[in-house]
Amino acid sequence: MPPILILTGFEPFRGERINPSWEVARGFDGEVIGGLQIKSVRVPVGCAKAARRIIGAIVRYRPRAVIGLGEAGGRPAVSLERIAINLADERGALATRGDPGFTPVVRGGPDAYFSRLPLAGIVRELDRKDIPASVSLTAGAYACNALMYAALHQLRRKPGVPVGFIHLPYDARQAGRHRSLPSMPLAMMENAVRIAIVETARSAK
Repeated sequence: MPPILILTGFEPFRGERINPSWEVARGFDGEVIGGLQIKSVRVPVGCAKAARRIIGAIVRYRPRAVIGLGEAGGRPAVSLERIAINLADERGALATRGDPGFTPVVRGGPDAYFSRLPLAGIVRELDRKDIPASVSLTAGAYACNALMYAALHQLRRKPGVPVGFIHLPYDARQAGRHRSLPSMPLAMMENAVRIAIVETARSAK
């Protein structure tokens, strides 16, 4: 059996019927790309839930690489995240008790981790295919960041394993609810993720 590349996508949230990250991720499940077999993992929305899900998947599948996908509504391009921070904002989970809900993703963990994906190579290939793309400084402080941080922390002793996170725009099917915001056809996002997988597989040790 080929080594595993974990590809995650989030469930729909905030009233959306779909989440493009999962729509893209699930389409790759079982495919072998660059010698790595894709295992798609659906992730619940929430910092603690996302962290637990990715840690469990890493323990189970012992991946050669990990790519997280998430939705970033309003962004016009595929966004490759550079940094994950040790901060989890559960978005009001504790606010009813006067606590803003800011806690570490991993207590005692480093303040931040850098992505291990070959960002420059991925962006270069996306540019060649005329797919809008950019490198974003951080993955924020919500579930996407928590997943990226938890994965990097879990694999901190395996520096040769590429780990990172990519945000996707709204899918064109969501444009009806977000008429003033940019969107992207699902096929283009799938092409972008395929390129990221190919480049990541080349860098995996």
